[in-house]
Amino acid sequence: MFLPLYDSNKIAHIERPFVNYGLIGVNIAVFLMQWAGGQDGLYFGQITYGMIPAVVSGAVEGPAPWLPDQATVFTYMFLHADWLHLLSNLLFLWVFGDNVEDAMGHWKYLVFYLACGVLSGLSHLWLFPDAMGPLIGASGAVAGIIGAYLVLYPKVRVFVLNRLIITFPLALPAWAVLGLWVATQLFYVFIWGDDGVAWWVHLGGVVAGAVLVLVFKRGEVTLWGG
Repeated sequence: MFLPLYDSNKIAHIERPFVNYGLIGVNIAVFLMQWAGGQDGLYFGQITYGMIPAVVSGAVEGPAPWLPDQATVFTYMFLHADWLHLLSNLLFLWVFGDNVEDAMGHWKYLVFYLACGVLSGLSHLWLFPDAMGPLIGASGAVAGIIGAYLVLYPKVRVFVLNRLIITFPLALPAWAVLGLWVATQLFYVFIWGDDGVAWWVHLGGVVAGAVLVLVFKRGEVTLWGG
């Protein structure tokens, strides 16, 4: 699996991707608040604000009566299990999110990000309506960015490191790097089987992002560029 470092895609329509920076900051801030409470803090956050399908579907009562059950379809995407979970999501958000924000504009990008997170969470809810484990993580929303980037900039060079053989950055087209990521999700869903990771959320996010980008992108931004 390749680890993306940066791309050669320059911002053309905005001065700074401050929404993308803000999303990274919010994810870090939420995790630090959980982490400050130790394991109890992490557990409380996941159970209270994570999306538990059986709770959202109404099969069981939620752990926090003061929080509407459906609200967790939004809150779950700002929670993470540990530092590795957080940093892996934020790396992809950092490398690819700025260009998607550039292609859409600030506020459309924010709505797009949240919509991808919600839709990917709903795909998990639809497939596993009685699941009792909390769904957490920005992976679905970040997968939406990956789907959008594949549609917008498949030919752009992305500089990556190989996770197994760390040597020097290798420049590959985005379609190869992100296409391999999508293929990996398909492998885990259809071949590897259930290992506790919500792989369907990732696929739901990719599909949502690839479709929604057609609506949210600027009119002058072309598809399949790079």
